[in-house]
Amino acid sequence: MGFYYEKVIRPILFRTDPEKAHDLGVTALDYLGKLSLLCRWLESCNLVRSDKPVEAFGIQFPNAVGLAAGMDKNGRFYRTAPALGFGHVEIGTITRLQQPGNERPRIFRFPDNAAIINRMGFNNEGAEAVAKRLKSTLGKKKSRVPLGINIGKSKVVPLDQAVEDYLGSFNLLVDYADYITLNVSSPNTQGLRELQQKSNLDTLLGELAGTNRGRSRKLGIKPTPLLLKIAPDLTYREIDSILECIDRWKLDGIIATNTTITRPGSFANLKEPGGLSGPPLHHRAVEIVNYISRRTEGKLPIIGVGGIHDAATAGAMMDNGACLVQVYTGMIYHGPFIAKDLAKATGSRYSSWF
Repeated sequence: MGFYYEKVIRPILFRTDPEKAHDLGVTALDYLGKLSLLCRWLESCNLVRSDKPVEAFGIQFPNAVGLAAGMDKNGRFYRTAPALGFGHVEIGTITRLQQPGNERPRIFRFPDNAAIINRMGFNNEGAEAVAKRLKSTLGKKKSRVPLGINIGKSKVVPLDQAVEDYLGSFNLLVDYADYITLNVSSPNTQGLRELQQKSNLDTLLGELAGTNRGRSRKLGIKPTPLLLKIAPDLTYREIDSILECIDRWKLDGIIATNTTITRPGSFANLKEPGGLSGPPLHHRAVEIVNYISRRTEGKLPIIGVGGIHDAATAGAMMDNGACLVQVYTGMIYHGPFIAKDLAKATGSRYSSWF
């Protein structure tokens, strides 16, 4: 299927504007998700289930491979994820307020490097609209594979009001999430990465963790796992500060990494702004996963993201400390069923994480 995609479907899609191609894909997968019998059959064909489920932050995952945030921004096709072979799916990034994102064009392909630069800017329908959709399509049931919900700061909200903005999204969406990711690392919302600074991050994590615990006590349930998604452009000293905040507020895991604003290798002279993803990011993302794993003595669950497109790159992430991996750009270049091959390759590599 991957060969057919790369030789037949991808050339057609790549003759289309990148964002239009993305929208076509979302619409097609949204429609597929409504064909429940077909999805169940595809799931039986494509969803690789490990002999022992992967365990991380109190959740069982059928395999180690997930769909990263950014592909399904508004929770339109998450139900299709297991039919494609993904062991979990993360929707978003979702902001409290609806926003159109940055001006177009804002996605750029680099086929020679199997890479993408995007400066989308958290374009999404807003937390209230997404919550309404999830209530309609999911209700009180759980997704067939774990559902992560990635939330970020609304662009028009000042940095000093970011906590209230995140809390608003959290309160609207938490009922539908198996875990919540706090995105403080996109390079495409001005000032967002300042939330990775220790003083800002400590306040944000403290408020979110406190609200999460308070909700769990009130409802008599376990707190929803909270994860933090970080940038690949941090220094190790900055990462140490982030890990101190994570430890202080007992977050459940970390996602490493988001896209990069650096321009390695053949991208050195490129002036196109935005976040670079794909193979050029892979080495740095693996370095950070390895550093976090060693720094925390393997006690903090890590989802590894960045340039994963085959068995070798997925295996490198897990061999360096990730317990789960996510793909985004790899799916664009290698097709919607990439997860099946990756799950087979990573099935023997995982450990249990608590």
